[in-house]
Formats: sequence, C-alpha cells, structure tokens
Amino acid sequence: MATRGFEIVKKYEKADLNLPKRSTTQAAGYDFEAAEDKVIPARGLQESMKPVLVSTGIKAYMQEGEYLQLVSRSSGPIKKKLMMPNGVGIVDGDYYNNEKNEGEIFFQFLNFGDEDLQIKKGDRIGQGLFLPFLLADQDGDAIKTIRSGGFGSTGEA
Repeated sequence: MATRGFEIVKKYEKADLNLPKRSTTQAAGYDFEAAEDKVIPARGLQESMKPVLVSTGIKAYMQEGEYLQLVSRSSGPIKKKLMMPNGVGIVDGDYYNNEKNEGEIFFQFLNFGDEDLQIKKGDRIGQGLFLPFLLADQDGDAIKTIRSGGFGSTGEA
C-alpha cells in the first residue's frame, strides 16, 4: 500500500516531467520543477504586486494527519529576486485528486527584481516537505466538510 508520494496529473502525462526527488541522502525537501515555461514579470517594490502561479504538473498523496509544505529554494530571493508571497504553501491531503484540477500543485511567486524572470520547463522552482499536523481538543468529530474545489478552495462553500 502506498504511503506518500507524487504522481503526474493527466494534463501533463505526455509532457516528460520528472517526479519531485531529494537531492542528497540528508535532504528534507523534494525538489519540484516547472511543468512549462513561464515569465514572472518584474514588479519592483513600489508597484502593486500580483502573484504568478507556476505549474508543476504534479499531485501528492499522503496519509491522514499529514500535509505537504511548499517552500521556496534558498537561492530564490538572492539569485533570482523571486519569493513566495505567502512564505509557505500548504497542500492538504484532501487536495489530492480533487474534481476541480486533480490536485495539481502550483507555486506562487513574486519577482521583486528590475527585470522579468524567465522560468523554463524543468527548472527547479521550490521544495516540498511531508509533515504531520496536530489537532486541537475542540476539533473532535465536528468537521465533516469534504473538499470539492481546487487551488485555494479550503473554506469555500
């Protein structure tokens, strides 16, 4: 029985994508690659910023009580002037195979540099870490909501 891991979403089955993998034996994070070319426009700190979603073509499955935390690469802000506006991304276990987008994982980015940044298909764009989470005493069995939406749908009716 599968415990946790990654699969390619149907939309990208023939796109020759790589599943996320760790780079070394002690690496905590799985490196995600861009599924297609994408330009992240330069915004500068004075202009209004709008995050750009970069597709990975990947979905993640995991055990109950776990989530996948998405973080930027350590070189992103220094070398590329690229940052995740939310600091970290949270991929809940019930995001997997949702009816809206099959659970495809996206990274959000802002380019605070002076020049547009070209991300190429296959560029490593971020990392994912599988982590456990804990519940508060007040949760009990009260939460019965089933996810039906895709990206950013938690809590929507």
